[in-house]
Amino acid sequence: MNQRQIDRFFRVLARELDESATVILTGAAAAALWGHVRPSVDIDFAIRLARRGQARWRKIEEAVDRTVKLTGIQANYAEDIDRWGPITLLDYWRHTLPYRRFGRLNVCLLDPAYWSIGKISRYLDPDVHDLATVLKHRHIPATRLVHLWARALRKSPPSMACLQFRKQGEHFLGTYGRTIWGRRFDPEQAIRHFLREAGLA
Repeated sequence: MNQRQIDRFFRVLARELDESATVILTGAAAAALWGHVRPSVDIDFAIRLARRGQARWRKIEEAVDRTVKLTGIQANYAEDIDRWGPITLLDYWRHTLPYRRFGRLNVCLLDPAYWSIGKISRYLDPDVHDLATVLKHRHIPATRLVHLWARALRKSPPSMACLQFRKQGEHFLGTYGRTIWGRRFDPEQAIRHFLREAGLA
C-alpha cells in the first residue's frame, strides 16, 4: 500500500459516494502515509456521513463495493472502529490528523498514539514492526503512550483480552523501548508506570 494507491481509492470513493463524509484512516495504510510502507492488500477506515441513518449506511456500503471493484483494493470499514476489538480506542474521533480532501470526502489519519492501541491489541509481527517504526519516526513520547494504554485498559470490559493487552504492552516497552526512545529510556520504570496508571500495581 502506498500513497498513490490510497489517494486513488479515496478519489474514486468520493466520486461514487458523492456526499459529505468524514473518513479516519487507520491500519497499515495510515502507517504508509507516515513513511512506513509494507505490503498490504487492504485499507482500514472509519467513515461517517454528515447525515446518518440505516438507509444512508447502505449508500456507503454500495459506494465502497463499487470502489473496491474499480480499484482492486479491499476495504475494511465501519461507522465506529472502536467495535473492532475488545480494547477500547477511547475518544479516537477527537484525535485525528488532517490528510486531504477528495471532493466532499474529508480524509483524516488516526492519531498515532490512538492507532497504537489496536497494534498492541493484535500484536502480530507485522503490527509490532509497524508500531516500532512509526513511533520512532513520529517521535511519540513514551509517557503519552503509557498513559493512553493504561486508560484504554481501565475503560475496557474485563476479559482475557485485557490480560493479553497488558502483557503485550509490557513486552513492547521492555523489548523495543530503547530502540525507539534511546539508551536513557528505562523500560522497568515505564512498565511500572503503565501498571500503576492501569490500576494494576
